[in-house]
Amino acid sequence: MIVRITPSTLAVLDEAARCFGREPAGAAFVEAPGTLAFVAGNGPDVQGWCWGYLLPRPDGATMLYLHNLEVAPAHRRRGVGRALLRAFMRAGRDRGATTMFLTTGEHNTAARTLYESEGAGLADQGPTVNYWFVL
Repeated sequence: MIVRITPSTLAVLDEAARCFGREPAGAAFVEAPGTLAFVAGNGPDVQGWCWGYLLPRPDGATMLYLHNLEVAPAHRRRGVGRALLRAFMRAGRDRGATTMFLTTGEHNTAARTLYESEGAGLADQGPTVNYWFVL
């Protein structure tokens, strides 16, 4: 079952965060404008999660950014990641997004295969380099 995270399902998000070695985000994340999060599971058995943001653009369009999609090792290759990705994309489309972007490791063939099978294409601006800043 895929659960869209809302303030009333915050405990589900917190459990997913713990399952994947992250600190629970708390209500501030769920209540922030533009955040989207989904958890796949069966009761207390968290199978996977994904989260990201709806981002307004200066040209008036809205795009979707998938920041994280993880599936527990015991549940991989069973459609969990695909179901999470589709739920995330559908929620973005329903809120007006016309494009979505994400980054993944060059050697993460499982993720790349999933994304390409769902219609993703490589960015056409050439190789990219990701930077992180600690603020």
